[in-house]
Amino acid sequence: MTSLINTKIKPFRNSAFHNGKVVRVSEDDLKGKWSVIFFYPADFTFVCPTELGDLADHYDSFKNIGVEIYSVSTDTHFTHKAWHDASDTIKKIRYPMIGDPTGALARNFGVMIESEGLALRGTFIIDPEGLIKLCEVHDNSIGRSATELLRKVQAAQYVATHKGEVCPASWQPGAKTLAPSLDLVGKI
Repeated sequence: MTSLINTKIKPFRNSAFHNGKVVRVSEDDLKGKWSVIFFYPADFTFVCPTELGDLADHYDSFKNIGVEIYSVSTDTHFTHKAWHDASDTIKKIRYPMIGDPTGALARNFGVMIESEGLALRGTFIIDPEGLIKLCEVHDNSIGRSATELLRKVQAAQYVATHKGEVCPASWQPGAKTLAPSLDLVGKI
């Protein structure tokens, strides 16, 4: 499998359900800001609403650091609206819910399950230049954590603005970072 890290996102144009309206979302909407593209298998399922609700609960934290969330499934934007109207958990969502009924976007990110017509649980952090900085793909039975995703976005933002520094395991904003050098070899 070829890594997508530091590759530019491919062009796309999809419909999304967002704040009660149908909107178009393309790679141009991601330019100039940090973004998270959050693939999940399907609306009206089991693990998916727990993840999307968790993201909704943390949405203001992402917005406060200049990040937009885009959830994506192979459902249509109409299905997203119906799910939004039917579920108290999904009603909390204020980020765009992108429909990918052809699976083209899921294929662009390498998360399409061709035999099922569904996406794997794929998470991608995109920098303001459109480069993929994090790519994480889970089995569909394993849910993700918005808190951990937020920490990873903060780490990606930190290293983007602090050249020569890296964030160690479990790094949190304000914690000590590392400046890789020969002096550190064998001392950590």
